[in-house]
Amino acid sequence: MEPTTTIRDHLESYLKREQMSISLFSETSGINSGTLSNILNKNRPIAMQQLDRITSAMNLEEGYFYELYIDECFVHAAPDWRRLGPFLHRCAELDKLNCIEDVIRLMMDNLSYIPLLFDLAEEFYHAGKFKPAVLLYETIAESEKMQHSERLALCQYRLFRLGLTNDQQRNLIIAAQFEYYVDRLDERYQLDALNELINAFASLHRWSKVQELSEKLKVKATIHYELNGRRKQEETKRPIIFYIMYAYLASGSANFHLNNYEIALKYVSLYTDYSWVKEPDSDEMVVINQFQEWAEGNRYIYQLMAGQFEILPDYLDYISTKENEIFPALCDIVTAANRYDMNIDYVLKEYESYFTYQEQSNRIGKVSKRVTDDRYVRLLAGLGTYYLKKDEFAKGIDFVLNSLRFSLEISDGRGMLRGVGLFEQYRDYASDTAIQQYKNLISEVQKLNEEKAGFADSYM
Repeated sequence: MEPTTTIRDHLESYLKREQMSISLFSETSGINSGTLSNILNKNRPIAMQQLDRITSAMNLEEGYFYELYIDECFVHAAPDWRRLGPFLHRCAELDKLNCIEDVIRLMMDNLSYIPLLFDLAEEFYHAGKFKPAVLLYETIAESEKMQHSERLALCQYRLFRLGLTNDQQRNLIIAAQFEYYVDRLDERYQLDALNELINAFASLHRWSKVQELSEKLKVKATIHYELNGRRKQEETKRPIIFYIMYAYLASGSANFHLNNYEIALKYVSLYTDYSWVKEPDSDEMVVINQFQEWAEGNRYIYQLMAGQFEILPDYLDYISTKENEIFPALCDIVTAANRYDMNIDYVLKEYESYFTYQEQSNRIGKVSKRVTDDRYVRLLAGLGTYYLKKDEFAKGIDFVLNSLRFSLEISDGRGMLRGVGLFEQYRDYASDTAIQQYKNLISEVQKLNEEKAGFADSYM
């Protein structure tokens, strides 16, 4: 496609080559013959729908002329939103992200387009067209970075949510960047944003940050409840009491992981007590019942981790009727067994099917993938440690290699360091096959470290 060639030139060449009249092409394309004449005579600009019909009638792939269309309608002519909007929609439908980038780069010279682009980004976001939405949010955020607008904060929130992946190092950077904007968000988004930030930092084991954000969530949610009761805006996903109770749960979890078991138990009593909830409705009762369930399970976990293994049979009875509690319980039971050298063979035999990765959910909704990933890599490493300490070396090393493999998959530097340390400690008991697998994994670790210079340092 020659740079100086226009869409009209292509159409004229096609009509001559095919010896086709304007009338016949009009029938084929569904475009009025008078309109076609005006387009060919440069008396009329080409509308988006007309461009797609011309392309189809010429038997070309969808979007074939889009790069030329940008040059003709947006570079060498004043951009008009009546054409820009439909064009961006079609580019999103066809996944022509390069065209979207080219157009919005041109539009940034005119700041009056920013509200229109933001509305379009929101439309794409809610329609699940996340890639084009990200391009628009990034452009808007860059153009408004010196301002303190709610629009900028919402762009950053969307980018945070869409940016979270299996890559834990990337997640840390994204979470740290978004935290700066969370207080600028409109109130209807703030509670969920804080909830999601807490989950992100918890999966990264940043417990002091979890404590800080949990306190902020508790204060904001409590003020809202005292002023407005259960009334909330549609964008706030859950009942307001959820955020208050979740703040207590997250604070308890942070203290638990910091080995402050007595303080963690005090937080359990806070999210168990719902006497302050005013005449709970059915949605609030779902939340209350879920937190009651979590409280009972967490009491068992905190006691186990404090060395009170006599409660294990009661804990097993408790989870036996609660499918959603088995996987997280298993993770902590293995950790406690390793800490206190307890034999849990019968537990592992009964729940062996939970050694494979599965998405987790509860009665409130789906558990964050980042949280599940973190638990799973800990479970694999914990099982490896358990069997190695029992001199079941082949089994233990297999779990260690699986933990290292999964840590690589999610770019979890802490998990990789733990896996490498365990394998090196028991290398003398590894088979030749296991050693070769380990070498292959280490090559992948080195490659990842070269791609993301010093990524493991952030986990030291």
